[in-house]
Amino acid sequence: MSDPGIVVIGAGQAGGWAARTLRDEGFEGGIVVIGEEPYPPYERPPLSKEVLLGKEPAESSYLWPEGSFDELGIELRTGVEATAIERAGKTVALSGGGTVAYDKLLIATGGRVRKLPIEGEELEGVHYLRGIDDSAAIRADLGEGAQLVVIGGGWIGLEVAAAARMLGADVVVVEALEQLCGRALTSDLAAYLLDVHRGRGVDIRLGTTVEALTGESRVSGARLSGGKTVPATAAVIGIGIVPNVELAKAAGLEVDNGIKVDALCRTSDPNIFAAGDVTNHPNGLLGRNIRLESWENAQNQGIAAAKAMLGGESPYCEIPWFWSDQYDVNIQLVGLPTDFEETVTRGDRADGSFVEFYMKGGRIDGAAAINNPRDIRFAKRLMQAEKIVDPAALADPSVKLQALLRG
Repeated sequence: MSDPGIVVIGAGQAGGWAARTLRDEGFEGGIVVIGEEPYPPYERPPLSKEVLLGKEPAESSYLWPEGSFDELGIELRTGVEATAIERAGKTVALSGGGTVAYDKLLIATGGRVRKLPIEGEELEGVHYLRGIDDSAAIRADLGEGAQLVVIGGGWIGLEVAAAARMLGADVVVVEALEQLCGRALTSDLAAYLLDVHRGRGVDIRLGTTVEALTGESRVSGARLSGGKTVPATAAVIGIGIVPNVELAKAAGLEVDNGIKVDALCRTSDPNIFAAGDVTNHPNGLLGRNIRLESWENAQNQGIAAAKAMLGGESPYCEIPWFWSDQYDVNIQLVGLPTDFEETVTRGDRADGSFVEFYMKGGRIDGAAAINNPRDIRFAKRLMQAEKIVDPAALADPSVKLQALLRG
């Protein structure tokens, strides 16, 4: 790049969409995208689902076909790490030497897996799931006769457990809390999900920890709190991620549970923006700052950041949306309800298709749907419109939610 343009640190979902959006919005200057992995931008959700199951190749997770960035005149540098940001000179130092200059910089460094510091964590057959290579390594260990121990009963752990059971492995899930997905689900919904997994033959141990992973060179078991050891030919640790803020912090940017940005994705340096899992950003609809680890946020905030870098003034403010597929169960959540006053259920749990609405002040503060994508979409629209709704109408499947929007 002969003249400074826009540099994107991070070639994941947020960084990839930001770079693509810059071109879609008519930016003709230089764009350099720096990514540590040897792959073009890809999305992570398939790695614990279709790719892990072997239903789709890893390439199916690519955001666009290989070579797309070349066609757009975007320089993609894979297998390269940004090692420092020099704000005064507006340059980024790269692993292996050399620098790249920028007019505007986007940090989309995402997060890394949270490590579990226990004995045996380094044994062969012990995995974390974050990238394409991780998914391939786990898949290789899920052959006939596999005995998998999953440490962590959150989304990643449960999706891996579901895939492993569908591949015929014996699965034990160990969760330290007394319910699954403790940060995301109500106790009732967590109990429903517990029944789903136990009904598929997963051995779930709640209120239990793994004290050590045992084995010589390869894992052969997991010693649980209480002293019992369960056999394991493989283990997957899924206990969350840590935002990659070190580069920003070393550059003197404001960091607090992520890189602090404003509603236009600007950091404390007006020439540096951030997007995706790594950001702590304001949400006007929720009335507080949040850091989200979600597919939708990575994509949409990356798009919003690109537009803001080109002078756009539209604040990024969306109701959070999350989803998970486990067996034949689709789970979708909107909002981040914390102190709701009432729970309203629409549909019959026994039928395997229902929605829970979490109400506050007569409005929907959040919702969770099992196998009901249509109603969760309207729930989100009702939240955006800040509609006062009748709980009895929400609970009545004969009342269309679309009609409540017009009411």
